[in-house]
Amino acid sequence: MKVIGIGNAIVDVICKVEDTFLIKNNLTKSTMKLVDEIEFKKLLSNLKIEETVSGGSVANSIVGLSQLGNDVGFIGKVSDDELGAKYEEGLKKEKVKYFYSKKKEAIPTGTCLILITPDSERTMCTFLGTAGKINENDIDINSVKNSELLFLEGYLWDEGEPKKAFEKAIQNSNKVAMSLSDLFCVERHKVQFLDLVKNKLDITFSNEQEIMSLIDAKDFNNVIEFSKKLEKLLIITRGERGAIAIRKDEIVECEIQKNLKIVDLTGAGDLFAAGFLHGFVNNLSLKESLNKGTEMSSKIIQQIGARLN
Repeated sequence: MKVIGIGNAIVDVICKVEDTFLIKNNLTKSTMKLVDEIEFKKLLSNLKIEETVSGGSVANSIVGLSQLGNDVGFIGKVSDDELGAKYEEGLKKEKVKYFYSKKKEAIPTGTCLILITPDSERTMCTFLGTAGKINENDIDINSVKNSELLFLEGYLWDEGEPKKAFEKAIQNSNKVAMSLSDLFCVERHKVQFLDLVKNKLDITFSNEQEIMSLIDAKDFNNVIEFSKKLEKLLIITRGERGAIAIRKDEIVECEIQKNLKIVDLTGAGDLFAAGFLHGFVNNLSLKESLNKGTEMSSKIIQQIGARLN
């Protein structure tokens, strides 16, 4: 298998809102907030649902890799309930091997409320549900060992059981890539994330804001200096400035695609990672891999949701 992903198995509930909704509910635009089931239901009660789709950051990337013709798999925890069945069905439809046997859990399958404002930015309220209870026994070791690359998400990292699952997967992997996921995650787990980036990961995906926070950079030159010393592969998306890949003294940049009709930025980073990793596992150059990432993210932001139709 080319790539195995481990991440939060979450069903996305997509709604369009005005900026006033975010202000009224004390939500910070373009970030992710963890909520409990009661708060999730309260927020949703005032909204019209546009779409419900299987989601989760790494799962979105894995589906993108499958759509590009790669042999891929995913591990993520759901409950044996209606949303859990919908989640598994969504992966199988996309030819993703699902290495998890669901059972009835005390907590329901995780859901993420994705709020899209008129500027196409997305703000997320996540009820992790059983996804956040993943433990080392949920990791299918053979599937990790038999994959060229393991892909993880920062969203999954948490003290206790999820952390043990994470570490077990890394110990049994051939190569490891991880997305820092969100500024909220970076600031919450800064010391551990920095250790992962420096000592355990082969490839790190980040946006400019996340990496600057992680290393307490004053400007982007600090990021370049840090990356060169790292001797690992660091991929940074920079919004309007495109994307950059840094490995030792090799620095490769890629511009964004212009004149796109942007409707929803959900999944832009996930599909960028899918495109880049497609290049990486198929021995394309850094430039070709960045181009593929940019191509995939450009496609996804021109439609609603984080899975290419």
